[in-house]
Amino acid sequence: MAFRVVVLLGLISLLGCRTRSSEPAGQNLTVPAVDDSTLIFNGVTLDGWEVTNFGPQGPVSVSGGEIILGMGDGCTGITYTRDIPVTDYEISLEARRKEGNDFFCGLTFPVGKDFCTFIAGGWGGTTVGISCIDGKDAAENETTTMRNFDKNRWYAIRLKVSGSRIETWIDEEKVVDLETNGRRISIRPEINLSKPLGIASWNTTAGVRKIRLEEKCEE
Repeated sequence: MAFRVVVLLGLISLLGCRTRSSEPAGQNLTVPAVDDSTLIFNGVTLDGWEVTNFGPQGPVSVSGGEIILGMGDGCTGITYTRDIPVTDYEISLEARRKEGNDFFCGLTFPVGKDFCTFIAGGWGGTTVGISCIDGKDAAENETTTMRNFDKNRWYAIRLKVSGSRIETWIDEEKVVDLETNGRRISIRPEINLSKPLGIASWNTTAGVRKIRLEEKCEE
């Protein structure tokens, strides 16, 4: 009987060793690297970005693969610190409104030597458009449209700047198609610190992820 007990204990010990060695510690925490040179947010840190010093901004953090722009008294945002093209490029990202009722994505970008901002969900939560065109902001120019946005839903936003055109999409629906020749492109003063490339929210907690920047040479 004693011999059988010893053998049984030995088998249990051997089985336990094999089970532990088949799943090394920390294996489930490993995240495979993604080789994508167009990504300008690594999903973990703000490397390549800085918190925009608007003054009364809310907290900015990175969690779960998204940048969280906390609600402040006005704008909260981040600004890209590396070189970018000024024409013939495309930016894409996903954004969502977590709390608040104003714009959850104010994407500031260059158009040649000038700058402007694509607004999603501004002026009470529904306005989409470009600020500013010929001195008129996103609520009062030809790019203005109205759209409802659900809280905590991710929206795919894409923007393309060519030599003579600004185009933007939300969830594959084109919402702006603007010929820029002969137009005055400018930016509202309160978001000026987002230049040359920045993302901001207004009195709203927002999430942003999967930010990509790619040069698009026109043929």
